[in-house]
This record gives sequence, C-alpha cells and structure tokens, in this order.
Amino acid sequence: MTYSCWYECIHDRSTRYSIFDVIYRCKNCDGLLEVEHDIEALKDHSAEEWKQFFDQRAHSKAFPYGSGVWGKKEWIAPSVRDENIVSMYEGNTNLFNARLFGQQIGLPDLWVKLCGNSHTGSFKDLGMTVLVSVVKQMIAEGKPIHAIACASTGDTSAALAAYAAAAEIPAVILLPRAKVSTAQLIQPIANGATVLSLDTDFDGCMKIVQELTEDPTIYLANSMNSLRIEGQKTVGIEIIQQLDWQVPDWIILPAGNLGNVSALGKGLLMMKALGLISHLPRIACAQAANANPLYLSFKKDYNEFQPVKAKKTLASAIQIGNPVSYDRAVRILKAFDGVVEQVSEDELANAAARADRTGLYCCPHTGVALGALLRLLEKGFIKKDERVVVISTAHGLKFSDFKVQYHQSRLEEVTSRFDNPPLELPASYDAVVKAIDSKKLS
Repeated sequence: MTYSCWYECIHDRSTRYSIFDVIYRCKNCDGLLEVEHDIEALKDHSAEEWKQFFDQRAHSKAFPYGSGVWGKKEWIAPSVRDENIVSMYEGNTNLFNARLFGQQIGLPDLWVKLCGNSHTGSFKDLGMTVLVSVVKQMIAEGKPIHAIACASTGDTSAALAAYAAAAEIPAVILLPRAKVSTAQLIQPIANGATVLSLDTDFDGCMKIVQELTEDPTIYLANSMNSLRIEGQKTVGIEIIQQLDWQVPDWIILPAGNLGNVSALGKGLLMMKALGLISHLPRIACAQAANANPLYLSFKKDYNEFQPVKAKKTLASAIQIGNPVSYDRAVRILKAFDGVVEQVSEDELANAAARADRTGLYCCPHTGVALGALLRLLEKGFIKKDERVVVISTAHGLKFSDFKVQYHQSRLEEVTSRFDNPPLELPASYDAVVKAIDSKKLS
C-alpha cells in the first residue's frame, strides 16, 4: 500500500501543500500548517497489525526501522525515500519506573519518559530527523536549499547541528547570548554549525530567524515547521507502546514554545483514530512562573492570550514569552481535558533534586514538570491511584552548572533543601570515620 501525507492549514482544511514545498504558513490566511495523513489508507492494517509492526521494529537492525521515529514511517513521512533518511536511531528511550519517588509523594504508579537518552541528549532529535531527512530529499530533487537555520535556547540547536552535519547540509544557529548552558553551546560548535550568539532573548532570535528564512534557500527548522511535530509525536505513541498498549491517566510535560504539546496530542489522536487506543489520557502542561503565557491564558479559559516578557528562569529552554505554537497547543489541551500549572524557581530546583535522590538525574525542565505534578497532586487534580507519566525532555548532564550551583546553595530564588555538597577533610582515617558516622548511613 502506498501512503501519503501533506500540509494542511489549521484554519482552512481545504488548503493543502506538499511537504516538499518551502512553506511554513498558509498563503491565504497566514495560519500555521500541519502534516495530515490519509487515515483511511492506513486503516488497511488493523490496530493489532500496527502494534505488531511497531513492536517488531523497535529493536530492528534493518535501516531505518530500528529508529523509534522511522519504525513508524508510514505514520510520519511515508514519501521520504530511505536513502534520504538521516537517522541516529533516535527514540526508543527508557520509560523509567519512578517507583521510589512515587512512593515518597504518594503516587505509586509514576513513570518518567527519559527523552534525554537520545543522540544529542533531548527529545528534539525526534523531530529533527524528520525535518532534515525531508530537506535532504528536497535537495536531491533539485531544490536550491543552501542551509537550515533555527533560533534556539539550546536543545534545538544541538539536534539541528548534528543531523545537518550527518546530512552534509550547512546549519545556521541563532542563540541568545549568555542564556544557554555551556554544554548546550558547545554541541553545535563541535558539529560545525555557524553559531550566532545574539544580544537578545529567544523571542528576539525567533523574530530574526523568521526574517532570515524568508529567503527560500535558507530553510526554517523551528517548531512552527510542522515536520518537527511529526517526529515528536512518536513520544506519546512510544509511551503507550512501552506500557503494553495501555493508556496512562495523565501525561505531564514542560511547555515553552508549545510544539511538544501539539506533537504529543497529535500522535495520541492518530492512535485513537486507527483503533490502537480506545480513549485519551489527560495532558498537563507545566510552565515556569517566570515564563508563563500559556498558564495565564489557561486561567482565563483561553479567551485571551497576551505574550509576556519572559524573565530569567533556570529552565532556560522554556524561557519563552511568545510561543509560536499557541493555537495548536490550546486545541490539543481542549481535546484532552488538559490543564496548565506553573512552578517557581524554588519549586522546580527542589523537585529536580528530590527526584535525583531516587536515581534520576533531572534537567531543570523536568524539574518544572515534577514541580507541577506535586502541585496537581496537592490540589487534587491528580488522584493517588492514577497512572502518571512525566516527560523528561533533556539529559541532566546538559545542565551540570545548574546541579553544581544547587548543591552549593548558589541559585537565585532557591533554598536548596536536598543539597549534598562534598565534605572536605584532611587525609585522616579518623576524620573519614567521623564524617561517615555523622551521616548516619545505617
């Protein structure tokens, strides 16, 4: 069976474009575009057959199906030829049974999806493999694309630089100066991208990159490009697959530019349309209180949206005051009976540190999601007998400075309640024994 997909305007479903067109918004109304699939054609396989296909491919050595994204190629970008696929075998990341942390907070059925256990250390790999593969095919078919560009707070730039390097396509990265961790900054530099560190915030970088990519030879890689959404939507499919095709009660994720929210919902809606699940989970979006435009809109029932000037937050990847994918995210939240919660800098840092004490190693954005979980439990939105999955978007090693400063009690707006600094001692057996005794290890 031959499957197909195309762009559709989110406002006018009769307006369609090819995914191989250089286009990011509808030519008629300037609305965002979404990739849509021929669902009726996909129904030529039953739900059970699709489950079997996806399970068989999960650890396949046959390129590209061992990828957590390309193992679902028919649902993602079926018209991309295999020779143009740029894959690092992304996805298939661990669904961590956070049993101990769950017991401590009174939620025994808690799981954490470790999307940071990926090639460049974040969930952004899931979307970038699709976008770069489509661009590679466009170039192979004669489109004059000279570079791929993005604005980033760190993780998007790392993913773009790595996949573009593997595809031999130049990458241009716009970063807000001094607002990205050292570990994130060095990734695109190491992969040979042209890195431009601008005296602005993410929203300022985003404005410039949109102007830059009005030149059709420079392709836009930010999440307003819905090719990214197609890859990222596999995270929800993968969660349910790893839970033996059972739907959790809640999925909680940190939210900044809001592409990940719409991606999560899109994959789950596709599963329901094709009969792999019978009902939908609820979705909770977590925002830092210092960058909370979605939360403020949620409190007004989405009747009003005002961009904010994002203040500095430890969760730098979601320090975004004017999210591009707001409309798409709101539509998903309404469809999933979703909620939005905000957390302070103190809450996010201590939630991450507390989870670390149970074997995790959380980035600050995961701390935002865990902090929101604690708030939603306290408010009674989440019940103690429900199954909850928290999406961890990046690896904690990308934010080692955050960890070090937490345990040195040097973070602004944070009182470190789970700090564990090393004890500096003389090289003395007695001093070591005394220190161990003081810790009361038994």
